[in-house]
Amino acid sequence: MPTAEATVRATRVRRLRIHRATQAATIAAGITLVAATLSFAVRKDITLVLGADAHPISTTSSSVAELMETTGVPLSVGLRVEPPPATSLADGMTVTVSPPPGLPSDALRGTVTPEGVGVWVVERTSSEPNGKAAPVLDVASASAVGVGQNPVVAVHAVVFGKVHDVLTNADSTGSLLSAMGIQPGASDRVVPSPDTPLHDGDTVRIDRIETDVRRVVAPIAFDVTTTYREDMVPGVVRVIREGRDGLRGQRLRVTTVNGLETTSTVVSSEVLRAPIDEIRESGPMSMYDGSLTEPGSGATAQTGQATWYDPPWSGYSAAHPWLPFGTVVSVTDLATGRSVTVTVDDRGPFSPGRIVDLSPEAFGALAPLGRGVLRVSLDW
Repeated sequence: MPTAEATVRATRVRRLRIHRATQAATIAAGITLVAATLSFAVRKDITLVLGADAHPISTTSSSVAELMETTGVPLSVGLRVEPPPATSLADGMTVTVSPPPGLPSDALRGTVTPEGVGVWVVERTSSEPNGKAAPVLDVASASAVGVGQNPVVAVHAVVFGKVHDVLTNADSTGSLLSAMGIQPGASDRVVPSPDTPLHDGDTVRIDRIETDVRRVVAPIAFDVTTTYREDMVPGVVRVIREGRDGLRGQRLRVTTVNGLETTSTVVSSEVLRAPIDEIRESGPMSMYDGSLTEPGSGATAQTGQATWYDPPWSGYSAAHPWLPFGTVVSVTDLATGRSVTVTVDDRGPFSPGRIVDLSPEAFGALAPLGRGVLRVSLDW
């Protein structure tokens, strides 16, 4: 059975242990409080204006120069910073980083997070008459690697048809476009692909490709049918019925690249109003006159019926109502594809639908004379 003295000693030991534990907890809490107080005292909330965009930043940097180093802003590529790098940072301060002189504010872009600037892009100034040249890439590369970023590369970026020569620490095509504030659409074309690694001197191209379906109304030109009559004065034309254009409704699938139309495909088409052909009667041209285009229509080729006749001469010749004498014409039988070359030296034919009278030799080169009539095309 424990004695009274042993019981008193055990109670004192427990009290001592509790006292020591309480002291340790108090000291730990005090240290934590002091550390938090010190941290709060040195952390500053500032606004970092990178190019044209403002970003809130919480930092423990003591100066603008230290802030630039910790956030990874590449001042060595010619960027300007206000206030100057030696300026001490204060809570609520605004620090502005601008592109090199002569460039707009959006020539500098970057992905800013609470940890700093990740991927950045800055446009290079081109050589101008005043001698202002682009920053030297070697100097920029050394600085960028020094702050723990990817090596700097010079890239030729063609964005929606506009050319940009940029310096960037992006490691792929996709990260470059993201840093430039470009989000490719589902149908946009990116070359090379977004996951392609970037190298110095690469060319990156993104084209905006859009497809739209449009409805248009287009005219249908009327045809001119001319019957030549040998009893009419050469060159006189009489309109029997005036022609009228028709109308055709179409749905077109139109593809544009960077706003410029590249292809147009007919999806559907319907005749809204049929054309009315013009009908004419005309005397033939005189043997001393003629036209290389069809009077009234301006056509430079013909399709119609060919017959043969027996002129008082032999050879590969033809009669035509209006082509000048001496015109060399290629006559093709549309049924067989056979062709023959003739020279116009007479006037005719004068029957509806007939466009040329061939000599027996010329007609026979295409088909037996017994065929009588062929459907042909004329080219001269």
